[in-house]
Amino acid sequence: MTAGSPWFRATNLPDEPEPQPIPAPEPVPQPAVQPLYEAETAVYEAIPGPDAYQDAYQGTQPPQAPQEAYEALQEPYTAPYAPSYEQPQPEPPQPEPQEPDDGTMALRTVVEQAAAPLPGPGRAERRRAAKRKGRGAAPEPAAPARTTAPLSRVEARRAARAAKDSVGVVLSRVVGELFITFGVVMLLFVTYQLWWTNVRAGQETDKAKERIENSWSQDDRKPGAFEPGEGFAIMYIPKLDVVVPVAEGIDKNKVLDKGMAGHYADGSLKTAMPSDKQGNFAVAGHRNTHGEPFRYINRLVPGDPIVVETRDAYYTYEMASILPQTSPSNVAVIDPVPKGSGFTEPGRYITLTTCTPEFTSTYRMIVWGKLVEERPRSKGKPDALVG
Repeated sequence: MTAGSPWFRATNLPDEPEPQPIPAPEPVPQPAVQPLYEAETAVYEAIPGPDAYQDAYQGTQPPQAPQEAYEALQEPYTAPYAPSYEQPQPEPPQPEPQEPDDGTMALRTVVEQAAAPLPGPGRAERRRAAKRKGRGAAPEPAAPARTTAPLSRVEARRAARAAKDSVGVVLSRVVGELFITFGVVMLLFVTYQLWWTNVRAGQETDKAKERIENSWSQDDRKPGAFEPGEGFAIMYIPKLDVVVPVAEGIDKNKVLDKGMAGHYADGSLKTAMPSDKQGNFAVAGHRNTHGEPFRYINRLVPGDPIVVETRDAYYTYEMASILPQTSPSNVAVIDPVPKGSGFTEPGRYITLTTCTPEFTSTYRMIVWGKLVEERPRSKGKPDALVG
């Protein structure tokens, strides 16, 4: 076009490279024009004119465009694009098959065998069940179902070794059982000492009082002649509600452990009897266990009565003083005129001795009293017992 224009000449143009031809774009598929034109013409010709609308106001319906005209109008637009909706979709890539591992296959086989349902009863079992059902008998209990696969020999050995306790576990278990056994033994021993010995001592003292009272009703023995361990008197401490037999001697097994009070009557520890006109009547008794007759003698105060009953009379003493603690070797506390009692001249005294502190035998506690009344049994009980 430029070469044919009268306004441009080849001499007026600069030396430029000759332009390269532009490639024509690929033609876009278009619907056919002629069929489209014919379809549109048919549609417009089918549209009613003004006269048809005038007839509609008068009660008549205008003519409708044929359905074939609309379909023919739409077909040129949809036909070129129809194949685009039917294009095949690419398939997803499939993983490459891998060769199975022997260990994985073995584990999978064990799992599948464990998960597989167990076979049902056989034909013979079903027949026996049908016969029992016909006779009305109770069905046999079903066998327990196998929930896991059987272990191999190696696995069974490993499970057995794992189930065994180690040496430390066994040792700790043995030590624990020993401690438990020791604790039970100690508990039983404490129960025996604090409870059962008192029960047995109560039975023994009841028998001893009965024997003493029976001997008093007989006149075939001489007063004052008693064998070791033989009961001859009954002591009363009204304030403490104590009634305890008194036996000859302070033997632990024959006298004290049987719940009785023992009279000091051996060798250098021999003391007077209540009927003596002068002297110190000294007795000993347990403070804890075996009847514990002297457990609360520390609660006595001066003036509290202590009564001793014999075959012939009641001897009433009044508490005078107390020594809370002294050595077991201090035998001077049971002298005819006991040291530390406050008595300065001979008289008729009583001395009670017991262990202290409680539940031990480390020291001794001493209580002294002085005779204030001697009353024959024929005259009845003294005022200290009646009141």
